[in-house]
Amino acid sequence: MLDLAGSSYYTARAYRRAAELVRGLATPVAELVREGRVRELRGIGPGIEARLRELVETGRIEELDELEREVRPELVGFGRLLGLSPKRSVEIGEFLGITTAAEFREAIEAGRLTSVPGIGPKTEAKLRAGLAAAARPRPRRGLTLNRARALVEGIAAALGGVAAGDPRRWADSSERFVIVTTDNNALELFAQLPQIVAVTETGVGVTVEGVPVELVIAPSNAFGTALLRATGTDAYVEALEPLPEAPAEEDVYARLGVPYCPPELREEAHRRAPPTLVQVEDIRGDLHCHTTWSDGKASVLEMAEGAIARGYEYLAICDHTPSVGAVPGLTADDVLRQGEEIAAANEALAPFRVLRGIECDILRDGSLDLPDSVLAELDWVQASVHGGQRMPARELTARTLEAMRHRYVRCLSHPKGRIINHRPENALDLDQAFEVALETGVALEVNGLPDRLDLRGEHVRRATEAGVKIVASTDAHSVRGLGNMQLAVHTARRGWATAADVLNTQPLESILRR
Repeated sequence: MLDLAGSSYYTARAYRRAAELVRGLATPVAELVREGRVRELRGIGPGIEARLRELVETGRIEELDELEREVRPELVGFGRLLGLSPKRSVEIGEFLGITTAAEFREAIEAGRLTSVPGIGPKTEAKLRAGLAAAARPRPRRGLTLNRARALVEGIAAALGGVAAGDPRRWADSSERFVIVTTDNNALELFAQLPQIVAVTETGVGVTVEGVPVELVIAPSNAFGTALLRATGTDAYVEALEPLPEAPAEEDVYARLGVPYCPPELREEAHRRAPPTLVQVEDIRGDLHCHTTWSDGKASVLEMAEGAIARGYEYLAICDHTPSVGAVPGLTADDVLRQGEEIAAANEALAPFRVLRGIECDILRDGSLDLPDSVLAELDWVQASVHGGQRMPARELTARTLEAMRHRYVRCLSHPKGRIINHRPENALDLDQAFEVALETGVALEVNGLPDRLDLRGEHVRRATEAGVKIVASTDAHSVRGLGNMQLAVHTARRGWATAADVLNTQPLESILRR
């Protein structure tokens, strides 16, 4: 709501991060508020503390109530779909006296927007073009996988349908969102859902963020056909056409005489038989997570207990080193002291094993951020580039390869360094990295943070075809973050990875032998 009301980017981000922090806490936040300890949490300042206290004591936040009265979600959501900022949509609504998407649409079609100060023929033409594209619109920016799946799964559950589109293929950034159902009354319920603030004339729902969601109502005997069409890319579906009508996807493939294809592999045009892809259940441990020793939100013991709850046999604690810069990093002395805490956790949790690890920064000359005497004592060393992602390809590749050849490095973290929607991939030459990985036995990571997913599916496929092992990791900074394993695994599946391709499907003894 702060974002919609035109609050500063940093204010909205602070509240968003606070919400993520609170969701990941092992202790109820209300308890921390009552004990006066909530300010101990990183990122909780006096303003957010006051709102939390108000919520705990009264069950409401007065500022939120006021925002809900002032902001017109339907108008803002429809405006965002057409490319307008929340502030501009509200200004247009106030000037023209309109409050709904239908009224907004009518104003555009009637040519009334040119009477609004600051809107000329070019802007009006863009809005008209946006209306024309409403049959199959796209958001202004793709949604990260965690947000995309939460959106479509929530709507699908409410409608008794199935989530499709890009999120069903586990695309790292989603632009097409589809719900497929057989309920002929679904459209009425769809329009009433809290996630949907407006419905276009073509039956496309719009969220308050301007994200379009398509609703497909199919007859029962053709549900599988509709679901397949709503899941695959245009290129994939066109290669299978004409599709026979069938109640289930498996039946469609059988009638085509084509092997069933998992949703993750429905990107490029093909009819090939897929291998048996890696599954979340194949994972035996997580080899990259953080604790309160650096920028994590849980202790070593809490992270280990979270891993045990997921059925894992081992967990590598890989906190940052000092040169990461933006967050606290462990010095050589810190690593030694953390080892004592890990030893205590291992004694308490045996036979589960907490591995002493590190996410060690790669310095600009390719050397590592900790001395060999410290790295030699660790069970698992991840090497990472953080600063200098924009280095020229030759320099960045040389820097990275030098680190990969270090005797104690076991894995290269988030190799391409991207932050989805914010930072493009770096210029690392992956083919050279694959060659060194084969020489040294170093694995490459598929990082499960939803704004990284790095390596991405295409790169995973190239790595495994070259014979390079990958590691599916969460980079978890909280117990809740351990759930990112499904994102890492499904990203690996998008690269046609099998369990044999993924190092951490192996038992602990095999991990330690490498």
